Order: sequence, then structure tokens, then C-alpha cells
Amino acid sequence: MISQRALNRATLARQLLLRRHAMSPMQAIEHLVGLQAQAPFPPYFGLWSRLAAFRPEELAELLVKREVVRITLMRGTVHLVSARDCLTIRPLIQPMLTRALMARRANGVDHAAVVAAGRALLTERPLSVKAMTPLLAESFPDAAPADLPVILRWLLPMVQVPPRAVWGKAGDAVLTPVEAWLGRDLDPEPAVEHLLRRYLAAFGPATVADMQAWSGLTGLRAAVAALDLVDLGGGLLDLPDAPRPDEDTPAPVRLVAPFDNLVLSHADRTRVISDEHRKRVVTINGQVHGTVLVDGYVHGSWKRDKATVTVSPFGPLTAAQREEIEAEAVDLLAFAEPGKPPSVRFD
Repeated sequence: MISQRALNRATLARQLLLRRHAMSPMQAIEHLVGLQAQAPFPPYFGLWSRLAAFRPEELAELLVKREVVRITLMRGTVHLVSARDCLTIRPLIQPMLTRALMARRANGVDHAAVVAAGRALLTERPLSVKAMTPLLAESFPDAAPADLPVILRWLLPMVQVPPRAVWGKAGDAVLTPVEAWLGRDLDPEPAVEHLLRRYLAAFGPATVADMQAWSGLTGLRAAVAALDLVDLGGGLLDLPDAPRPDEDTPAPVRLVAPFDNLVLSHADRTRVISDEHRKRVVTINGQVHGTVLVDGYVHGSWKRDKATVTVSPFGPLTAAQREEIEAEAVDLLAFAEPGKPPSVRFD
């Protein structure tokens, strides 16, 4: 049996959070199987917390050059992924997205016809939901107008195009089909086994329930059984050669980004956050606060307002821990607000 603390250290190693790495932003994005991106800018902080000398312009350039995209993927949430991962992962996730639509209200209209109309409209020019809704409604007068973009959200693979999520710029979520943006088709024969190996490399060791919680997919046991994995006990499976550091490996303080997959990608998240603290991080309206890791575990949350970071600890801190958190927050502000005097507050 792997101990809970060793499980924590293994997860942090896979998540690139035991030290800052020299890999490129693209290498990190692909290793992590994307970054959750419900809001435009958390991925920048997700990379900052993991990479040495990362600059926001590096990710902005990848977006503008169409080498990474923002698209609805795992768990039906927006992720920032490489273009090649987008083309492979979206077809694997589509059955879950289709089921999600069936559970919603948009069932009284011809879905295939709406998708075809939406594809033609959005290939001609990218549009926001607000702009596309009345145009779609002209072709489907018997449908509730608000249902039409819902159908497209779940059934038509669409990317959010720049300037959305480009550092230093503002922009609404404007959508266009993946194929129109990338000039390539979705992978016709993606392998779920490959996706599960990728998950274990980034989030393992893990149970089948963890894999399902991360992806939103069900019925994965047959695919998992086909993999060459080691059994660590308690249902935890892992790649044979994946890093599993000693449980006494030091874990530095980290300010982890809002919406970070570290706290969202397991059925049992106690490897990094207690159930009590999770309720303070993931809100009932779907927000996920930035978290503070102390000795490898979530020990508080943080938020930024321009050149001020406010830290809300979930329990007492030693003087050394407080000093380390403050230093990390100052570094974050130097990244986000260069040249401005930093301010760090503790609630």
C-alpha cells in the first residue's frame, strides 16, 4: 500500500509542483493534458507555478498562432490544450458531452440540423453566443432561441478565438468550429487507452473512479484492464516507471491557480485537499479559488486584485511558512504586475 503522504508527493511530482521545471510551455501543457480554463487567465498562473522563467507572452503567442486552443473538454469544462491534443481528445469526450445535452432542456429540436446550421454560420465568421442566437433562431422559429447555442456548446466542437485569453487583452468568448480554426479534422480513431496513460502520467497514481472523475467518461474498466499497470493497493493503479518520490520529499509552498486541475481531477481529492477545505475552495456556483500549498497540501486560498495578493489561511501558520507564502506571492505579483509595488495581505 502506498501511504497517503507518498501519494501526495507522487501527485505533486506528476503535476510539476515539487520544483519549477525548465520545459517549454507547450511541453508542460501537453504533459498536464491541458489546463482548465473556465476563466481566461488562470492558465498563465498555472504555468507560472510550474515553470522556471515563464513569461505570459509565451502562452499568448501560442494562442495567437493557433498552437493551443480553448475548447470544452473534460467534465464539460473549458480547457486550454495543444491543437493536436484538441483533435484527439474531443472525439473521446464527445459521448459524455452528448449525454450532458440529453439531460438538459434542449431536446425538442433537430440537433443535427442545428449543428449543421451552426457549423456553416460560425465557419463563415466567429460569433459570440449573443450574436449567434438570433441568427440561428431565424432558421429554427419553433425552438426556444436560448436552446440553440446550448446544443452547439455540447455537440459542435468549437474553440474560443483570440483575443479571448490573450494576456493583456480583453475579449468576449467568440466561437468557431475547430476544423475552421485549425484547418485539420478531428482524429477519426482516437484511443482512450492512450488518454488514460496520459492521465496517469499527469495525475497518478489513480483509481478507475479517479479517471472517470477527471474525464467525465464512464465504462473505463475494460480500457484500464488493457493497460500494463502496477497495482499499489486500495484500487490505486500506476504506470510502471512513473515517478513515486519518497514520502519525506520536501514540497515547497506554491500558489496554485484558480480552477487548477490539481484540486479537480480525482474522485478522492484528499491526496491534496481535505473534504472540509474543498468546500471553501470550490463554490456552489462553480468558482474554484486559487489555493495555497503548504507541505504539499491545500492550507489556504488566495486572490489577486491588481498588485495585491490576499491570502486566506485555513489554519495556523508558522513564521517560516508565512514568510515562504509571502515570498511566493511577491514573485507572483512580479510576474503579473511587473514594476508595481507588491502588497501581500493575510486575512
